[in-house]
Amino acid sequence: MKKKRIILLLLILLICVFLVFLYFKNRKVMNELTLYGNIEIRQVDLSFQVAGKIEKLLKEEGDKVKEGELLAVMDSRDYAVNLEKAEAEVEKTLALKSDAESKFERQAPLADDNTISPQDYDTLLNMREKTRADYDGAVAQKNFAKNQLDYTRIYAPEEGIIMIRVQEPGANVAKAQPVYTMAKTKPVWVRAYVNETDLGNIKYGQEVSVYTDTVDPKTGRKRMYKGQVGYISPVAEFTPKTVQSTDIRTNLVYRIRVYIYDIDEYLRQGMPVTIKVDLNSKK
Repeated sequence: MKKKRIILLLLILLICVFLVFLYFKNRKVMNELTLYGNIEIRQVDLSFQVAGKIEKLLKEEGDKVKEGELLAVMDSRDYAVNLEKAEAEVEKTLALKSDAESKFERQAPLADDNTISPQDYDTLLNMREKTRADYDGAVAQKNFAKNQLDYTRIYAPEEGIIMIRVQEPGANVAKAQPVYTMAKTKPVWVRAYVNETDLGNIKYGQEVSVYTDTVDPKTGRKRMYKGQVGYISPVAEFTPKTVQSTDIRTNLVYRIRVYIYDIDEYLRQGMPVTIKVDLNSKK
């Protein structure tokens, strides 16, 4: 009987320990929210804003580029000639405008004592206004020609990496026809989805920890980055097929965006990540 009692007490003790373990385990889970997502792929097609023949392509696929760096050059001889013609037209209209203004300033006062007729006065006035308009139009045409000449070069709009080199030197391309496809490297954000039942635990500016599946050989742990919730969609949607979720895939979810600050060369676009949200954090 004593042995049976001892065994029964041990079983009760084990059950109690197991229940306590489950309690603390579930409590820990409630204090931390785990989400899954991917580094957002952000890319842009780069093209000339005018048509022509490509003269030089200065970057290859995989090259890193800085903001404002020259990437491609088009044959610009015709556009340079158009600019020269526009500049000459500006000088011509400026001379005509100056002449018309001088005549008006000299002869307009003569209309007060009827030395010149009202018709002659109107002619002088109209000629002055016409030459002014012609000059303004020539300046506008010059600015347009200058812009056309500037459009024969492609510059990197932001810091990034050349993903695809679509064209080659010598190719004739139309306006807005893609020449490069560039992936932006900054800022870096994660697209993730949160279940409707957890939506009330997420807020703007909330700090999170982002983990990749890659193990850092120096620490022996998965690489970790600090981030912040920067966007929460106000519209619910059904879980996309590519999204990982522990719940049924037909549940409604809300898309969020997590911005990562301490980025490095190991954080790549499209990479799957795990997001840990400390629900007890005051930050």
